[in-house]
Amino acid sequence: MAVSAAPAAYAQTTYAPTQVSVDAGATTAIDHWQIQDSAKAQQSGAEISSTGFPTGGWYPASGRATVMAALLENHAFKDSAFKNDVFYSDNLRAVQVPDSSGNLFVTPWWYRAEFKLPKDLAGRHTLLRTNGMIASADVWINGHLVAGHADVAGAYPVHAFDVTRWTHTGTNILAMRVHPADPRMSLSMGWVDWNPTPPDNNMGPWRGVDIMQTGPVELSFPQVVSTLSLPDLARATLTVKVDAKNLDAVAHDATITGAVAGVPLQQTVHLAPGQTRVVSFSPTTTPGLALDHPKIWWPVGMGEHPLYELEMSAAVDGAVSDRTTTTFGIRSVSSSLTRQGYRQFFINGKPLLIRGGGWAPDMFLRDDPARMEAEFSYVLNLGLNAIRSEGKLENQRFYDLADRNGILILAGWECCDKWESAAKTGGAPWDAADMKVAEDSMASEARLLRNHPSVIGFLIGSDNPPPPPIAKMYVDALRAADWPLPIISAAVPKGTAEAGPSGLKMDGPYDWIPPSYWYADKLGGAFGFDSEVSAGADIPRLEDVQRMLSPQEQEALWKYPEARQYHASADWSTFAVLTPFDNALAHRYGAPTGLADYIAKAQLDNYDNVRAQFEAFNAHMNAANPSTGVIYWMLNNAWPSLHWHLYDYYMNPAGAYFGAKKANEPVHIQYSYDSNAIVLVNHTLDDAHGLQASIHVRNLDGSVRYEKHLQGIDLVGNHTQPVATLPTIAGLPHAYFVELDLASIDGKPVSRNVYWLPAQPDKLDWDHSNWYLTPVKQYADLTSLQSLPAATSEVRATTRHEGNEDVTTVTLSVPASSKAVALFQHVSIRRGAHGDLALPVLWSDNDVTLWPGESMVLVARYASQGSVAPVVQVDGWNVSTQYIPGAAGNPTDATQGKNH
Repeated sequence: MAVSAAPAAYAQTTYAPTQVSVDAGATTAIDHWQIQDSAKAQQSGAEISSTGFPTGGWYPASGRATVMAALLENHAFKDSAFKNDVFYSDNLRAVQVPDSSGNLFVTPWWYRAEFKLPKDLAGRHTLLRTNGMIASADVWINGHLVAGHADVAGAYPVHAFDVTRWTHTGTNILAMRVHPADPRMSLSMGWVDWNPTPPDNNMGPWRGVDIMQTGPVELSFPQVVSTLSLPDLARATLTVKVDAKNLDAVAHDATITGAVAGVPLQQTVHLAPGQTRVVSFSPTTTPGLALDHPKIWWPVGMGEHPLYELEMSAAVDGAVSDRTTTTFGIRSVSSSLTRQGYRQFFINGKPLLIRGGGWAPDMFLRDDPARMEAEFSYVLNLGLNAIRSEGKLENQRFYDLADRNGILILAGWECCDKWESAAKTGGAPWDAADMKVAEDSMASEARLLRNHPSVIGFLIGSDNPPPPPIAKMYVDALRAADWPLPIISAAVPKGTAEAGPSGLKMDGPYDWIPPSYWYADKLGGAFGFDSEVSAGADIPRLEDVQRMLSPQEQEALWKYPEARQYHASADWSTFAVLTPFDNALAHRYGAPTGLADYIAKAQLDNYDNVRAQFEAFNAHMNAANPSTGVIYWMLNNAWPSLHWHLYDYYMNPAGAYFGAKKANEPVHIQYSYDSNAIVLVNHTLDDAHGLQASIHVRNLDGSVRYEKHLQGIDLVGNHTQPVATLPTIAGLPHAYFVELDLASIDGKPVSRNVYWLPAQPDKLDWDHSNWYLTPVKQYADLTSLQSLPAATSEVRATTRHEGNEDVTTVTLSVPASSKAVALFQHVSIRRGAHGDLALPVLWSDNDVTLWPGESMVLVARYASQGSVAPVVQVDGWNVSTQYIPGAAGNPTDATQGKNH
């Protein structure tokens, strides 16, 4: 596959220069580039950064585009079979084939941009800031070398250069010679088994480049540290700091003023030429910084997430020189080790169970603010309270969204590649240049993260703790940045002298195990803090599988368990096949008869397994060996994948999503696989009183074999409570149902949960466990679910508009005269009769099971469709597919049939 020359439409395109705001303290992002392979643009940096340099044939690119992202923006990959989709089938392999000029990504690429300074302001300084470069870059302005690639290296270091002497009024030229990336050789980004390695290794200014304007004194790195009184939360003290730097060759007196939480700040400092001072304000100097009854920031589900603002400015000789702002939240974060040595986090003095997923950005690091906001809406809808970032650390917007939504962030460096080479036996040691990039990375990330109330800690290692010199460097850099949060040695149960024991475990699994596994007292069972864990394969819904896999790959998916799947793992043979998952599916639910049948069974399994994982950690949060945290591996994917996600790349919620959503309800009723106990869970801080619980054990036809009703249940906030144990029931079929309902004191539904359970459980072969899998020596038998008769389902749907959203309400009903349970009904919204799915979409519930005579109301929220009428699609395990106009107020005719 070759990359074409720039399309003719771009060959002579000219772009208006980025207009730089000259207000003191203004930051202007470079909003577009033109890029070209240095094999084709062989001129020097001085020439390329000069006015009038011809850029015909160069590719236009957005401001934060990696090379691959820019080429994709230009539809540069052309072939009749390519479908203009680099993610379809194994198209990505072809991108790595050399074209006529050699491999595209082994030579540097030029990034060139123009920016305009509208007027000459005496005493004003122009600064150039790079916010992270993969792997490194030589930087030129107007024919002058500003910095070499040794000084602009690494994915995370932020570097600012005073370029005033090389800039002028009018149009200026910035050029960067970006050097090739290799995560094995540089501290950039590697993807290991998450997805294929991007062909360009993410080379480029992935976090963007800014032009800043300031007077003689620059303000940077504002920080607010809050200390909260516990347990009453009645008082907080604030300490405010900011760096003030004199950019001139003469001394200046600078008056630093500002306001924080409504409290005025003022201090005058003397700065020698080139001097930087940390200007501090505390209750000692500014009594108003001792606050009474502050607004407290809480994680989602535990309270509100109010934010405060800090505004500061510096004045020299009566003129504003610079401004800076930040937001922060007042909260307390701490952690300690349980008696068993596992880490427990406390927010505002309250212990909490961390329930999160592992974050993945787009594979090509494409910046998409709308998508990121939608992903946070999914995290909230899932009922999660945390995200773990193993490397791939995000930009400011990510943490702002976490702050506003109350989502906790556990950040850290990534595993493998250069980041952990020095920690591995036989791994390549770091040289002085590596240490400098790592130290700059740690300092830059600490300054980015430390004000965000959502951030609760930093992992200085992942699959391995760093060796002593590197661990000390990281901890010293964090402390130098006044890092106020826990520092964690690694995501594995190993420690460092500086940070102590990690308190985290990483014992697998990463591949299929049965739902009962999670209740075990060993390996990845629900105790302690599990830093990354899941049952492996998460199969998207049919329409997404057809979007990502070729017909041959689709056939192999359901027919050949030993077949390698590029979208399972391109590089790692361990995960390139779905054999453990496929074998379990065939044994437990019956051998698939086709792709649709395979996917229907996969959805049932994914829902059941993901629900069990989170519920097991719920059940043990108050145990003698408590569960303190679980990070589902993963939250999302960097590309369309058959592995490790709660929602797929296309953001189409499927079985795994709704299993997690069910388990993570704020107040929840659940079944325990290990003890047959019925457990109530309260993740809120509020006590619940007078709850009513109903328990039904049902045959496959929905008839009741056992029932129990409990009333007047009081449930303490932030606790779990067993309320009953299912007795042994003789003569149950091979598969049966357990239905659990929880209602408030006034009878309003709180939680409903339906299980399909085997009479004979799965049996695990613990003695043959490895790092990613515990084998099964006996599978449960749920195959009788295949014999469920076709069910009747009636559907009503109406849609209303709320602001920019459409809200569709769907009522599902199974007539009392029906002879069958309607198992696992899934509802989707389409844009028109044959239109695309309305995605992203937030459902109140989905993948629901109803008995004859029952009905349920589901609500979906999604972006308004304008004049296109929504169509509701309903299908299920034993319910035929129906399409209902979204505005219909009458039930459709009952239809019957199988959908798998």
